[in-house]
Amino acid sequence: MIGFWAKIENELIVVTEAICSYWVRKMSALEKFEIVLRQCKTTTDEALDIFDELDAVDLDSLMGRWKGSEFYTHHRMDGVLETVGWYGKEFVNPDCVHPLLFSDDNKIFKVDPNPTVMNVGFSIQIPQKKMLKPLYIAMSKLLKVEDSKARVRMTEYRGKLSATMIYDYLPINDVFRKVDENTLLGLMDFKGMEQPFFFVLRRDS
Repeated sequence: MIGFWAKIENELIVVTEAICSYWVRKMSALEKFEIVLRQCKTTTDEALDIFDELDAVDLDSLMGRWKGSEFYTHHRMDGVLETVGWYGKEFVNPDCVHPLLFSDDNKIFKVDPNPTVMNVGFSIQIPQKKMLKPLYIAMSKLLKVEDSKARVRMTEYRGKLSATMIYDYLPINDVFRKVDENTLLGLMDFKGMEQPFFFVLRRDS
């Protein structure tokens, strides 16, 4: 009798998972995006599915300052940007882009994406402890800069032509897709990094 009910339970689990999978496929990209934000986690494959369904972004709509947040996909960089004080990005015009804005809670400042520093940061596991955040911000201030360190162009990625931020001195392209008029999903395509890194930008000005 126990075996019978165990079999029924397993069949119910299979049916439930199939129903859930069906409704996830029926959801819009926006609905999936909102679910991931609430749950604070997803997988790379699921994030790519959402990314692929979203509309492309044109250069004009990208202009302005944007506040960033993370889109967790079990990437080894998850949590790092928040820990080190990353604020977002600013797009002045297609040839004048500030890719790294940081904040010390009082003032927003631009940081130079120095290739040596960035490569070291990407190659090690940065301790994600809140008590270290003031130290990271202080270190970032040593790299303060005012001139542009990136540009934006329309490039084709995963079958769509969309606005892409190209670093001046790093093999990194940040490709953007539109969630709504004031929200973007970004994908960091870093040469040599097998798993793409996702983030969210919300219009700040």
